[in-house]
Amino acid sequence: MHRRIIGLESEYGFLFVNRGDRIFPSERALEYLFQGIMPNSWSRDAFLPNGARIYQDTGSHPEYSTPECDSFRDVVLFDKAGEKILSKAAERVDRLLVREGIEGEVHVLKNNTDSAGNSYGCHENYLIDRNVTFWRLSRSLIPFFVTRQIVAGAGGLVRDSEDRVRFVISPRALHIREKISCSTTSSRPIINTRDEPHSDPQKYRRLHIIVGDSNMSEVSDLLKVATTALVLEVVEAGGISDRLSLEDPIAAIRMISEDPSLTVRVRLESGKEMTALEIQWAYLEACQEYFVREKTEEPVRDILKLWEKVLGELSRDDESLGREIDWVIKRRLLDRYMKGRHHGIDDPETAMLDYQYHDVDERRGLYNLLLRQGGLERIASDREIEEAMVTPPRTTRARLRGDHIRAALAEHRSFTVDWTYMRLNDSPQETFFWMDPFCATEP
Repeated sequence: MHRRIIGLESEYGFLFVNRGDRIFPSERALEYLFQGIMPNSWSRDAFLPNGARIYQDTGSHPEYSTPECDSFRDVVLFDKAGEKILSKAAERVDRLLVREGIEGEVHVLKNNTDSAGNSYGCHENYLIDRNVTFWRLSRSLIPFFVTRQIVAGAGGLVRDSEDRVRFVISPRALHIREKISCSTTSSRPIINTRDEPHSDPQKYRRLHIIVGDSNMSEVSDLLKVATTALVLEVVEAGGISDRLSLEDPIAAIRMISEDPSLTVRVRLESGKEMTALEIQWAYLEACQEYFVREKTEEPVRDILKLWEKVLGELSRDDESLGREIDWVIKRRLLDRYMKGRHHGIDDPETAMLDYQYHDVDERRGLYNLLLRQGGLERIASDREIEEAMVTPPRTTRARLRGDHIRAALAEHRSFTVDWTYMRLNDSPQETFFWMDPFCATEP
């Protein structure tokens, strides 16, 4: 399989709950959060020693971008490192509030919707060859992204226009409005046409995907990026034509999200009707056929096996996925809670449980509680995640960025940094350029 650069951008929800009489602005709490991530600096847009970027996005919430990764597992590792960085920063804010006599706490949520109906995203980035025909690529990928939610959906409770609450596979899917667009907010497409490769634009372009949910489950997170990378490889090689093209992808993505039974059938342009499971099986089989002909590396074989296993268990409605797939984990959690407490799906406490699942705080978050209890499958160990908080990937450009940032901080040097360069601001104002994202060493 070709080496590929992959990265995730996760937009986090931010909430400050003031429990006392003393007024304390939420904006100030957010300032404290960023101060906890980058000590001795009030910057709200910074690259970190692990090569990642964190900044305050529009809407006053944090966004974390992983460093450039060239392995599926690294993407998950550095995405989880972002959660832990924000969790530690939130703990620091709580301690500062106690010291200042403020009653309250901050919550950082790795989800995609809030109670007011707003949506914030998880954006995926895949470096692709400039010579690949973008529109053919997009047409072949759209049915995959519409149906991928059955393995990578975060699950959640949504309220419709008639004030009825229901469980959906992917809350993000209900906010998608177009197939392809340059917008990321007003129209929210499946595939975004933003083309900022942060590398040689003559050789590469960036495939920017904003349809997916943010994942707490390491297994769902892995499947989200790894299956996409495999399908991309096959499409770039000329496989997977438009035979799976959907008649109405926007209607289909919502129908699938609103059907946890996975039985709804969506109509193809050919007139044929298929379930999301059947479409995912078709993509898996195309990948299996292609990689059988290639010299397949072990990570690729492992993903193909995992993808097949998950689709097989979804076909049988196997309860074992309650340890692996986000929306299945959450659905079981909510069902047990409602049954044990005799609460309905529209009860405010049930809705609170839905949000608490995504709280990255290791003291309060329900996903992290299940993890500590040993109830969930892992991809990475705690030790590896803690190391990824401070150490960049060693096989991509992120290594150069991270190592230079660490050295500049140690020497108390002022610097400006971006994805492709770093400049030392004080004399003699040296600038280092890193245009090749695959290169982890300097001349």
